[in-house]
Amino acid sequence: MLAGAVAAAGAVTLGLNPTANAQRPGASAAPELDLGDFPVVARVRARRALEHLKVLSDGIGQRIGGTESEHRARDYIADVLRKLRYHVELQPFSVPDKYLSTLTLPDGSTWNAAASRFGALNTSATGPLLDLDNGAALPADLTGQVVLLVNVPAGSTAVLDAVAKGAKAVLIGRVSTPPAGKTSAFSPALTANVAVPVLGIAQVHVERLRAAKPATITVATTHHPNLTSYNVLAERPGTFGGDDVVMVTAHYDSVPGSPGANDDGSGTVLALELARVLRHLPTHKALRFALWGSEEQGLLGSRYYVNQLADPDAARIAGVFQNDMVATSHGPATAYWLLSVDGGDNATTREVAAAAARLGYGSQVHGPVARGSSDHVPFHERKIAAANFSWRGEGGPHQLEPLYHTPEDTIELNVSPERLQVSLELIGAAAYRLACQRS
Repeated sequence: MLAGAVAAAGAVTLGLNPTANAQRPGASAAPELDLGDFPVVARVRARRALEHLKVLSDGIGQRIGGTESEHRARDYIADVLRKLRYHVELQPFSVPDKYLSTLTLPDGSTWNAAASRFGALNTSATGPLLDLDNGAALPADLTGQVVLLVNVPAGSTAVLDAVAKGAKAVLIGRVSTPPAGKTSAFSPALTANVAVPVLGIAQVHVERLRAAKPATITVATTHHPNLTSYNVLAERPGTFGGDDVVMVTAHYDSVPGSPGANDDGSGTVLALELARVLRHLPTHKALRFALWGSEEQGLLGSRYYVNQLADPDAARIAGVFQNDMVATSHGPATAYWLLSVDGGDNATTREVAAAAARLGYGSQVHGPVARGSSDHVPFHERKIAAANFSWRGEGGPHQLEPLYHTPEDTIELNVSPERLQVSLELIGAAAYRLACQRS
């Protein structure tokens, strides 16, 4: 009965879209699609997913676990899934305090960064900006100055010395050179508490400050205590009452200072677009979409979810397709990696590799190879088939784009609609095929 329903859906789609069997954009070979592939690959649209990404990355911007910014993203994602008629659950969990900051320039532009918990919090300071490079030679008097220190050597007392000499605030930056990626905002560790704001800013902030040379700058720090983050879970049952579940997942938070377009707004909107396309297609297994909170603080959302699973519920999960950084426009990131924790094949990697062969993307797909560092890890530890899927360099999955975790991880600078489309087709075809299999 399922085979007939899938065939009917495929036939209708093929009739409505006779180009569905044409060679896929960017594919290295002509497709040989199964009839069940047509309802997915002919309907998924990167442009639809990008509309969601504009809200999350351009509109909300940084989405810091447990803070109001992440909660805004949570509400948007949940609303989208409810409108698609999924059963939606918000799963709360506690997360550590956050220490954030902003920098405001005379032209009114404001940048997000991080703050040190050892500096003054919930306060602001305005003063002339003084670039003192690595702090090796400090003036005798820094009264009223906002001091910029860059690439301060390990063991240096430059930050404490600048405060002792009267600095009103201290900005700490780190600048790397190619081929290393650009550095992100961070929360500086100090050997003693100080009474002025201390910020950890991103490399692009350093570059922009040095280019603009603003006469004055305003900095502000905020301590966010007693935080609650949320997983957003959405499910539709199997058409024929099967008990098993196929999961499509991503994390929707980002690091301080970053609007997280590719990491991992891209995976989040992939899940939302596949939820739209798969919502009415016949399956044996249930489809569950999970958007994790607070991944960037140590996979907190996915670990909480997996830890709450009773053994029978864990055993019902046939596969977890975790999507993390699935749309970078970085030129060398031409390899689509299948990343399992132990490098072994499992139900998810096999289905994506098979989908790639059917769609003509086989030469672009690499792996599986061993790689953790994303939300597939807690599932693997529970012996649930899971893998992470991501665009990275041909030399290995460690070759991330240089804008990773930076303020420049934007749609404009770091998202390829073409790669997002390939990701949608691969995960959509693979997850649907697994969901159609009898348990």
